[in-house]
Amino acid sequence: MPVNPADNDKRFVEYKGVIHVHSFLGGHSSGSFAEIIDAAKANGLQFVIMTEHTEKDFDTSAMTLRGTHAGVLFVNGNEVSTADDDRLLVVPGDATFAGSAATQDVLNAAASRRSLAIAAYPEEFESWEASGMSGVEVFNVYTNARSINPIVAFFDVLWSRRSYPELIFALYYTRPDEGLKKWDEALTRSRATGLAGNDAHANIGVHLKDSSGKTLLGIQLDPYETSFRLVRMHVLLEQGKPLNEANLLEALRAGHCFIGFDFLSDTSGFSFTAGSGIQGDEIPLRPNMQLTVRTPVPSRVVLFRDGVQVAEENGVTNKDFAVTERGVYRVEVYLPEISRAPWIISNPIYVR
Repeated sequence: MPVNPADNDKRFVEYKGVIHVHSFLGGHSSGSFAEIIDAAKANGLQFVIMTEHTEKDFDTSAMTLRGTHAGVLFVNGNEVSTADDDRLLVVPGDATFAGSAATQDVLNAAASRRSLAIAAYPEEFESWEASGMSGVEVFNVYTNARSINPIVAFFDVLWSRRSYPELIFALYYTRPDEGLKKWDEALTRSRATGLAGNDAHANIGVHLKDSSGKTLLGIQLDPYETSFRLVRMHVLLEQGKPLNEANLLEALRAGHCFIGFDFLSDTSGFSFTAGSGIQGDEIPLRPNMQLTVRTPVPSRVVLFRDGVQVAEENGVTNKDFAVTERGVYRVEVYLPEISRAPWIISNPIYVR
């Protein structure tokens, strides 16, 4: 169920969902629509944004899940590979994105259709000077999973997969330093929403084979149900606005959202505000201005201005930070038990 963040006088309703999901369309996955819908229901998600790989002979965005299924809102999109070897998540997608166009041309086409255009895999993305980018995928589950040692993982999964299927990812989960660095640099040029991508394919596995190549034992690391539990986007919609495609994309474009690594603990109810302003808002610098952070449990809160840490507080659920300078402010929240990686990554408040 959606929740009302405590900081906003119930002006906003919080919805949780996932972004960057693939099915059998466009290759790279054998996952079915039924599996994706069942996984979304099992995780209590309110929305799922599909990002199918493009195909030159058919429109994968038109063929994927869209609309409401089993009470979950699905939005159709594409993962687009550009002629500049960049990758963009374009939501909603369209068959015209299947060609190998330059990154700026894809961004222009997305803008003309009012689609979101998100820089995926920022550690590999090159066209940062291009204009029209809606956001940056600062964390990607698949990228993080590539650090998993397959031999060690095999035995870890044997032990944990029934009761704690997400444990293998927790063991290797680290702060996305490069993604956050690229995002902070992008924010010096223009607004850009920070997002996390589940990059869910249901195709990562650990397999034990004999000398002939026959699989003796195979274990899937990333079934959709597990992937959807790892990291989620929590989106704030104004009270009275229904959760539909237009309102969801508007909130994501505005940065009215945060990244929650919910497999560590539920992040619902987190807030980062400046008076009546919320994440994604631009506000003028005023005397005695404060940024307020509220967290569901006592946490370590780290405040950044223009990508540089400027303050930190430990063991708090409610913290006010005084603001005396203009800048782009965001926070990272850490659980006491896990200091190496954030539990929550906020979107910025732009103090102008």
